[in-house]
Amino acid sequence: MSSGSSDENVEQTKRQIRTLVNEVAELSKSDVAAGEFYPAVLQKVVNALAARGGAVWLLDGESGLRLAHHIDIAPSLIDANKQEAISHGRLLGRLIQKGTPELVPPYSGSEQTGEANPTEFLLVTSPLISPKGPVGLLEIFQRAQTPPEAQVGYLKFVKHITDLVSEWLKGHTLQQVSTRQELWQQSDQFARLVHENLDLKDTAFTIANEGRRLIDCDRVSVAILKGGKAKVIAISGQDSIENRSNNVRALNNLATRVIKSGEPLWYDGSTEDLPAQLEEAIEDYVDLSHGRTVTVLPIRQPERKLEGDVLAERNETNEARVRREIIGALIVEQIETQLSRQTLEGRVDLVYEHACRAVSNSMNHSNILFMPVWKFLDRCLWMFRGSALPKTASILGLIGAALLSMFLIPMDFDLQGNGKLKPTVERQVFAHADGEVDKVFIKHNDEVKKDQTLVRLKNNELEQQIQTTRGQYKQSLQQAYEWKRKLNSATTLTESERIRLQQDYNQAEQEATNRQAELSLLEERQTKLQRLSPIDGVVTTWDVEKVLAARPVVTGQVLMTIADPNGPWEVEVMMPEKRMRYLDGAFKTQGVYKLDEAGQKYLDVEIILMTGPDVKHYGKLYQPAVGQRAELDPEDGAVVRMRCVPNDQAMLEISRRAGARVMADVKCGKRSVAFVCFYEVIEWIRANVLF
Repeated sequence: MSSGSSDENVEQTKRQIRTLVNEVAELSKSDVAAGEFYPAVLQKVVNALAARGGAVWLLDGESGLRLAHHIDIAPSLIDANKQEAISHGRLLGRLIQKGTPELVPPYSGSEQTGEANPTEFLLVTSPLISPKGPVGLLEIFQRAQTPPEAQVGYLKFVKHITDLVSEWLKGHTLQQVSTRQELWQQSDQFARLVHENLDLKDTAFTIANEGRRLIDCDRVSVAILKGGKAKVIAISGQDSIENRSNNVRALNNLATRVIKSGEPLWYDGSTEDLPAQLEEAIEDYVDLSHGRTVTVLPIRQPERKLEGDVLAERNETNEARVRREIIGALIVEQIETQLSRQTLEGRVDLVYEHACRAVSNSMNHSNILFMPVWKFLDRCLWMFRGSALPKTASILGLIGAALLSMFLIPMDFDLQGNGKLKPTVERQVFAHADGEVDKVFIKHNDEVKKDQTLVRLKNNELEQQIQTTRGQYKQSLQQAYEWKRKLNSATTLTESERIRLQQDYNQAEQEATNRQAELSLLEERQTKLQRLSPIDGVVTTWDVEKVLAARPVVTGQVLMTIADPNGPWEVEVMMPEKRMRYLDGAFKTQGVYKLDEAGQKYLDVEIILMTGPDVKHYGKLYQPAVGQRAELDPEDGAVVRMRCVPNDQAMLEISRRAGARVMADVKCGKRSVAFVCFYEVIEWIRANVLF
């Protein structure tokens, strides 16, 4: 832009400058962040002025000036230890405090104030003004050989740009104030929510869900310390925790190791400075959760301050903070969000402080003795307030009357047992010898007479023994006959020879007698292979001909059952052994048992057949009909058998089917309703709890 340029070049340059100014104006009206705004503005200004470089300086309350962005600035102006940077910084400080644009010639300065422009460039400067005053400076490094008129134009242009930047600062400041106010409102709401409930799980879920919203991260989890291990009890966005999932297990392991280390963990993808235990745990978890950053903070018991000691938290040392007991962990994760470390730390601190106190209060509240009982009683107190009191009193009165009546009103006390209907006259047919069923002469439900052949067995070994013994018997008879013939026909025998022949004859005779006796026993065994009916009756065994056909049997094995259906019938009841004490007591209690005409004690029995459960039949249980030993039943366990005799009317009504299942209720007097309904519960408590 020299004086020798043509008018056309001047107009083109002016258009370019106006375009750049419009772009900066549009940029100043946007919501772009400072990290993007300053580099964009500085680049446009440097390009518009064809300058050698530039910088944006901002005031920093702690360290003076801070370089927000620069283009081709000399390293000596950045290094705070060099004299050029010191003198240059003093110059910038004065210009900012002055608050007006200014041109600073190259290598100019004042020895008294120590400020100077140590560069060979003309400094075109203009302060950045916010609603609260100067906050920084825009500095452009321009060639010093430019005409004075051009330098004035540079200053006006830079002043115009800083005015636009000031507009952006005004809007940005308002946005920051609004954001900060919104953040404090969210923080206040978070504190109110996490402290309004003392239930541990509810508090943990509130911290996780509301904390995630306040931090603006992807996931927040809360773990508590139990038995030396951390257990996750709340994860944001989840109503329940699946403790067996790999993610939760890995998170439990990570939280446990961080708690044992006692130090916070800030993971941003690098594990260089982490101990081996933490490195392994964080890598295992990140492989499953795919988190970009993971923060694990041990939750400690809050410091117990004296009332009015407002400086206690400020004066607390790190050592004192570490000594506080760890009760859990707060886990913050970023998966898709990308908050800066500084922003994340500030928001996490807000959540962390409230989380420590809320979790501690909830745990202390939950550890109070019988707390669930007190909570239940507290919830029930509404029934005794206001208009609910009369209704509550009426209901409690009815309940009390019902309970009292259960102990005062008598009720029939019946002992129930399962059983079956069977004829009183019933015999079983046994196998009296080992063998194999040769033929079955009867079928199921056939009528048989006493001594009628039912089944024939065969025993090949017995047949062989009979044949062998019969041959030996005949041989012994023949030998005895020969000795007798010799003894009678010999006339010239000496006395000694006669005695010897007589002895041989006697021995042969004895041998024949023994063989005959043995043969008789074997034949008797053979006759027992044919099993006869012991009584007149009916075959009650199902499919007896199919069950026994060609079947091998052993001595004592039951082949079939014969019963007399025309005779008396009985009900065989299997009473559980645990109820026998009440049955024995009924036989000893006068007024409960009854006496028949012969003076024998009996108890009334109510019988229900499964084939007709709507009809009740009645009978008697005599004391001698109660078994004296317990047996093991596959369905009812330990039982005692007893025989009940149906009365005459019941015998006329009962369908006589042997083996029919029945239920029998033995009448054992009257007891209170409460005892009848709950005596088995009381017995169970005595046997399994009190014993």
